[in-house]
Amino acid sequence: MLSFQHVLKALLGHGVGELDFKLPEAFIDSRAMSEGGLFFALRGERTDGHLYVDDAFAKGASLAILDHPIASAYPVVDLSAAEPQIPGAPPFSLLTDNSLLALQKLAAYWRNQFDIKVIGITGSVGKSSTKELTANVLSKRLVTLKNPGNLNNEIGLPLSLLKLTQEHEVAVLEMGFYIPGEIKLLCEIARPQIGIVTNIGTVHAERAGSIEVIAEGKSELVQALPPAPEGVAILNYDDERVLAMAAKTSARVFTYGLCPQADLWADEIESMGLEGIRCRIHYKDEEFYVTAPLIGRHSVYTMLRSAAAALSLGFSWDWIFYALKTSNLQLRIATTKTASGALLIDDTYNASPDSTLAALNLLDDLTGRKVAVLGDMLELGQYEEDGHQRVGIRAAQVADEIVLVGQRSLQTQAAALESGFSADKIHWFADQNSAALYLQETLKEKDIALIKGSHAMRMDLIVASLEVIS
Repeated sequence: MLSFQHVLKALLGHGVGELDFKLPEAFIDSRAMSEGGLFFALRGERTDGHLYVDDAFAKGASLAILDHPIASAYPVVDLSAAEPQIPGAPPFSLLTDNSLLALQKLAAYWRNQFDIKVIGITGSVGKSSTKELTANVLSKRLVTLKNPGNLNNEIGLPLSLLKLTQEHEVAVLEMGFYIPGEIKLLCEIARPQIGIVTNIGTVHAERAGSIEVIAEGKSELVQALPPAPEGVAILNYDDERVLAMAAKTSARVFTYGLCPQADLWADEIESMGLEGIRCRIHYKDEEFYVTAPLIGRHSVYTMLRSAAAALSLGFSWDWIFYALKTSNLQLRIATTKTASGALLIDDTYNASPDSTLAALNLLDDLTGRKVAVLGDMLELGQYEEDGHQRVGIRAAQVADEIVLVGQRSLQTQAAALESGFSADKIHWFADQNSAALYLQETLKEKDIALIKGSHAMRMDLIVASLEVIS
């Protein structure tokens, strides 16, 4: 378990004095603090964690990390002093130059205390589902750490690594991306030996600038991997930008996809609707039929990535099949019922053109009157018009009715109408509340409504207003 002396060694390079005490968990939110915890006071866009240091202590924190002096009822130790004066007992604070950098340095130090396999996962779409399934599969045989939820950035990933214990044998870490250099930093902290790249799309293009910049940023993962045989880069053969990363890594390249040229590939893909998928997997000279409780044909890629990671760690196919069939995943797509008996497919966590098209393909696999409820897709930058148009064209092919929310979705509406979709079957609303009221009045038994949009569009409020609370 992490201790006070570990913190000093990570931040100073050596211990100070004899005082030591355990730090069971690290926090950046004082409200979540548990007894004996370590609190990092970080400055954010809306507030400053330094305002809540004493609150953290009041809730049981033993130690806080600061980067500027504060008025506090508890001692503050300046680590820049020639001889820092450590109090005789906690709680107290350590003053550093940068509390975020201190978090990252501590996480890197702590990761280096363990001889553990680390799998890094990045890509535009499918990171979280790949992380969840991979961790689920590996946990059947190995004690596995994963970053919870979407803690995949320069704050969340270090916090996740501080949960490492001697029992862990593998860590599966999702790595997010907004601008170049971010994944390089995460790799310097986590030191992955295996890297999985899902695909390259236009998510966050508004910040990154272009899909080429996104591809370069994602490639930082495979560039950071150790050389073969220790390093393994698991790459999507069907995405040309991902496949091109093979030239940027010294790790062993392992490809997956739907093409026979890939090292691991699948065909005869069958969607069983909400019951899962079935496919035939090919590996070397062998082929196997596999079923898994994953929703949508596109989930075959998630299955292939997880299988590739397991193969890289020496899992046999018998173990992989067992793990896939018995996976109990809580992925972002969920289903619920309305009071009228309509089925809601809740895919409201976020949206990009690729993930929305995949969700529409799932809707196409189901039987019933199909309603596509789609909100704006944000942060697409120069790809905004093209992305909304592609979604509009596919929605027109799949849905019996289309309900749209937000100004950008007017582009979706225009593309659907140009595709020949009936004008009286498409409805546009400025906000989610208006759309929810319309759906409350019109959804009927045996209807199937897919609800999807970018997180900031709060399409989850539509689901909340429609679902039956048991």
